[in-house]
Amino acid sequence: MAYLAPISSSLSIFKNPQLSRFQFASSRPNPLFLGPRIQILSMPMNKSPSLVVVAATTAAEKQKKRYPGESKGFVEEMRFVAMRLHTKDQAKEGEKETKSIEERPVAKWEPTVDGYLRFLVDSKLVYDTLEQIIQDSNFPTYAEFKNTGLERAEKLAKDLEWFKEQGYEIPEPTAPGKTYSLYLKELAEKDPQAFICHFYNIYFAHSAGGRMIGRKVAERILDNKELEFYKWDGELSQLLQNVREKLNKVAEEWTREEKNHCLEETEKSFKYSGEILRLILS
Repeated sequence: MAYLAPISSSLSIFKNPQLSRFQFASSRPNPLFLGPRIQILSMPMNKSPSLVVVAATTAAEKQKKRYPGESKGFVEEMRFVAMRLHTKDQAKEGEKETKSIEERPVAKWEPTVDGYLRFLVDSKLVYDTLEQIIQDSNFPTYAEFKNTGLERAEKLAKDLEWFKEQGYEIPEPTAPGKTYSLYLKELAEKDPQAFICHFYNIYFAHSAGGRMIGRKVAERILDNKELEFYKWDGELSQLLQNVREKLNKVAEEWTREEKNHCLEETEKSFKYSGEILRLILS
């Protein structure tokens, strides 16, 4: 857009024949036209104004592409991509059609305690993996996310102990949890942008849709028992805001290509999380 103003000024010489004749025909410069305007009016005769306009338009088209949510920070870009991967039943911004059983409205679910236990056990394995990676790593990107208050592994351990006290047998982790845990370990070593994508989606999804699912399941099979999994020490909104700021800060050091790579990982995050969520209905 910076090119548009001088272009419109230069076109005025073609609307005023007197100025055009003077500037291009006179060999003696007129002092009235000295200064910056000389550069505009002394356009070579072989340069068509239409070519100048086309050049400016092309330059404008090459201006930096704006990504949805970019003006608010990278977290908003991640949120935008994630919401599009929801079904229309799950969120108003969702674009997917409902296909798998866990994508149906929660009110239509038929959860079982055994299935819910498998979900909790596999979820704990994933959170154990995430939180161990963050705590053990000296990598600056991961160090930002130590002790955020969003950690869930200890809370899940308390919930599983409660189930054990009620007489339930705690199962071993199943394939969905094991597969996701291994994948997260691989990403953490070689692909920090992709790992951060999973970090964001796992914690933020649980704080929103995850809480709603937990409440609905508790109504159906746990006599409204609120698990520790759905409780946080401190104000959740503030904890989330603190992590948003950290995520935005980290992403400021990334190239646009690295940011896009992170966003592209969102679909895999949904895939792995969806396979664990499906356990509730098994």
